[in-house]
Amino acid sequence: MTKKFFGTDGIRGRVGEEPITPDRILSLGFAAGKVLAAKDWHLMEGERPKVLIGKDTRVSGYMLESALEAGLSASGVDVFLSGPMPTSAIAYLIRALRLQAGIVISASHNLFEDNGVKFFSAEGTKLPDEIEQQIEAVIDLPVKTMPSAQLGKVQRLKDASGRYIEFCKSTFPYHLDLRGLRIVVDCANGAAYHIAGHVFHELGADVVTIGDQPNGLNINYECGATHCSTLQNAVKMHQANLGIALDGDGDRVMMVDEKGVLYDGDQLIYIITKHRQQTGFMKGGVVGTLMTNMAIENGIKSLNIPFLRSKVGDRHVMELLRKESWYIGGESSGHIICLDKHTTGDGIISALQVLHALCDSEVSLAELMQDVSLYPHRLINVKVLQPSGIVEHKEIQEVVKEAQIDLNAQGRVLLRASGTEPLIRVMVEGESEQKVDYWAEQIAEVVQKFTN
Repeated sequence: MTKKFFGTDGIRGRVGEEPITPDRILSLGFAAGKVLAAKDWHLMEGERPKVLIGKDTRVSGYMLESALEAGLSASGVDVFLSGPMPTSAIAYLIRALRLQAGIVISASHNLFEDNGVKFFSAEGTKLPDEIEQQIEAVIDLPVKTMPSAQLGKVQRLKDASGRYIEFCKSTFPYHLDLRGLRIVVDCANGAAYHIAGHVFHELGADVVTIGDQPNGLNINYECGATHCSTLQNAVKMHQANLGIALDGDGDRVMMVDEKGVLYDGDQLIYIITKHRQQTGFMKGGVVGTLMTNMAIENGIKSLNIPFLRSKVGDRHVMELLRKESWYIGGESSGHIICLDKHTTGDGIISALQVLHALCDSEVSLAELMQDVSLYPHRLINVKVLQPSGIVEHKEIQEVVKEAQIDLNAQGRVLLRASGTEPLIRVMVEGESEQKVDYWAEQIAEVVQKFTN
């Protein structure tokens, strides 16, 4: 069954346009409530299903929160509101409080004009496809309010941030601390603005926090994990040992060393993997995606650790991890999943795993990565009105085939339609930077012909 509203990471779009409108989100809340209420939760007599709603710092979050709250209450579901919290915090709090589901209002790394809604199960994982399909099946039905005595109640969740800070700290070894490290933390003016700095400070670091002044409009704007130059400059200015950049909802992380050199999700996954192998805690293999740099795949395999690729998107990484019963996976974009620490990707917790490796080894990020050099890589995003079907066009496939023949085994080409934006992503990587640049531009030029 093809889903009408749900994409690779919930429902997302431009605020004020379908489906991110107040009436549609009201219907979504009601539909989700009806699906949840129909499940057998083994609740006490008279007890209603309970859902936690969190959000990032976008100004539109207030409007969408109210719409979801009304829809869920009308369906007979109780609601807890956490206010601005990282996506992964909601996943944790659902489990900690034994709730039936969670909802995060966020468009992740997008700018403030966009927003979205993503759901989490009682286990703190993304909803499976079949539940999303059940919600879509009833989303267009009229909202019929339950009798007053059966309406859901709404309340604020007390000390949500304090609970989550303690959880994050618990994933870092008790015998270690971060004393002696000066760390710059860029919170992207997003959901972790009042949390991330406290985690690293309470573990002993001298913390400089930037991107911690959200105004509803500046989330991800020239800051955070999608604009790491701000962090790189800040690390040099403050003479810090390293920098940590999160995205707007706190589930991505990038890191910067003392020289301002950037380390992406692929490199951080390699560092975590190698450290776990050295300390005897590596179980199974590693899941990357179609975007994972070939050098990382080769480096992990050289450690005699299995490596598999999933489709792009952290939910696909998660599906493959669970299928293989593995623990470590993620994306070059900074989504990193450590299933022995949390049920979902978490920027703060992932950074702590890298810091664990740094503290144990007493060397720099550069030294931890010295045995693996990333292949030259070029990504070009081509804006399109309708991505569907473009990639399969004969003329595009012919130029892709030419590129793959020229690159041979020393490179690869990936074309895909973005699951969150109206873009065709053209990715080329290989040992020859000259060939990579040439073919990326050639393919993007051909794709550009089919954008209208």
